[in-house]
Amino acid sequence: MSDRSSKLYGYFLTAATNMAKSNGLIANSFEQLETKAIKAISAGLCVPDGPTPPIFCIGPLVSGSNQGGDGQHECLTWLNSQPRQSVVFLSFGSMGLFSAEQLKEMAVGIENSGQRFLWVVRNPPPDDEKEPKLDELLPEGFLERTKDRGFVLKQWAPQVEVLSHASVGGLVTHCGWSSTLEAVSAGVPMVGWPLFAEQRMNRVVMVKELKVALAVKDSEEGWVSGEELGKRLRELMGEEGKTVRERVTVMRDAAVEAWREGGSSRIALAKLVQLWLSSTE
Repeated sequence: MSDRSSKLYGYFLTAATNMAKSNGLIANSFEQLETKAIKAISAGLCVPDGPTPPIFCIGPLVSGSNQGGDGQHECLTWLNSQPRQSVVFLSFGSMGLFSAEQLKEMAVGIENSGQRFLWVVRNPPPDDEKEPKLDELLPEGFLERTKDRGFVLKQWAPQVEVLSHASVGGLVTHCGWSSTLEAVSAGVPMVGWPLFAEQRMNRVVMVKELKVALAVKDSEEGWVSGEELGKRLRELMGEEGKTVRERVTVMRDAAVEAWREGGSSRIALAKLVQLWLSSTE
């Protein structure tokens, strides 16, 4: 984005220009979640020299699992045996990858936190499509030492179902928007660990404005120490995390209200449909 000669820069510039010329913008969000941003755009502050198209916030739209088969995933079976809101879920999306060194450091932090956990582990690049060999990736003896309070998954987890499970009390996330909406919809507080793209901006909103997440302290290169991760996990699940737990509950309830009859998202969808119908007449 900093290189104006790149094709990527040209793509984003063209997309932004065409957004302002469109008949409307459809957003997977809801009014109470992003009140300031929606008001700023609707007031024309982003396009001072021209008209601003209407915004249709019809979210939160959260998809279910795309896993095939009829049986319950093994991690959900494990969650059934855990106390209510006691498990921290660590998941970083389909593109969230870490170096071998960072994975070992994460394991140290998770173990030292003393918290129950469900952790999705993927191979470091360039072998990220291959099934990870946990005994090689994680510190020696980690799986054995944590077997009574942890569950490590390879590659993928049914995230929506996991977040909706009564035993899950927190999420460590890369701050991707889909994951954020899934956690908010389930009322699960978060620890934000952004990796790339717009995720750092998302974390600022999640931590500073919405107050539904805590932030890990990371270096400019994105490194997070085991000590730092362990500290944030304890905070999230302990007394210090009470505020974010309360706030995410408020947002969860607001998301439900947005889709009730007369709610903001239902109204926005009706207006969007009316726009489509009028354009075909």
